[in-house]
Amino acid sequence: MIELRHLRSFVAIAESGKLATAAERVHLSQSALSHQIRAVEEGYGISLFERSRRGLRFTPAGERLLALARDTLAAVAEAERDLQRLKGDTRGELRIVLECHTCFDWLMPVMDEFRRRWPEVEVDLVAGFHADPLALLSEGRADVVIGSPPARRRGWQVTPLFRFEILAVIANEHRLRNKRRVEAADLGGETLITYPVPEQRIDLIRQVLQPAGIQLQRRTAELTIAILQLVASRRGVAALPNWGVKNYVDHDYVLAKRIGAGGLWSELYGVAPKAAASRPWLQDFYAIVRDTCAAQLDGIELLAAPG
Repeated sequence: MIELRHLRSFVAIAESGKLATAAERVHLSQSALSHQIRAVEEGYGISLFERSRRGLRFTPAGERLLALARDTLAAVAEAERDLQRLKGDTRGELRIVLECHTCFDWLMPVMDEFRRRWPEVEVDLVAGFHADPLALLSEGRADVVIGSPPARRRGWQVTPLFRFEILAVIANEHRLRNKRRVEAADLGGETLITYPVPEQRIDLIRQVLQPAGIQLQRRTAELTIAILQLVASRRGVAALPNWGVKNYVDHDYVLAKRIGAGGLWSELYGVAPKAAASRPWLQDFYAIVRDTCAAQLDGIELLAAPG
């Protein structure tokens, strides 16, 4: 018999492509998830997946159950939202602060879907660059911050969203154009073009350059396109998320290189006061972020959601 837990597993496998990652998402061990899949396959006497070095691929039977999973889970989520509405007043406000400025690239479709699901909730984006976005939560000027994981603090709920790779972005004619990856020493003497945020919030500086004892001249721009124009004009180099530069690389506007042997990775979280986190629409907002980004952004890995 197909159960909701099976359907959630199918969606997790489809979005991750890897059994280990999918198991984390549904809070199972890899062996437990394998057993769950095998039980369904044996129950119906048909294979749901083809296994290869690249991961799991759905068979036609698996695709049919995946379609069922997506339709059913969407219907269940809609019913749960209706139950919340019947239980009490769900009108409210969701004020969002972005610590990750390239997140604007994917936030608009997230907000559109959120408005469709929760038309009674007023959504607002707290604009501008903020040296300390989390302070806005303490001051009651925002409801959620999307950014890097903060230090532990009582009264806040931290919700994992996804991890992504940060790439070094250089001009097509740059001296490093033929290198497969960029090391800290390769960047010596360059100008680093960033958003106007404190250095401690820049992963390349904090995780790569400072440990290597390298300090670069820095120039700032407020818009991603402005940063990329400066890079293309050979005014410096940048370090941006893979999704933020993909279209520009695909159109040969700039080049993007992995940073270090394993790449430079960062993680994105939602941070909210616990009082705000208890509101049903905020948890659904997080779910929309994860689902939308998994479907639209290449190269990201969803972090295990809270149980």
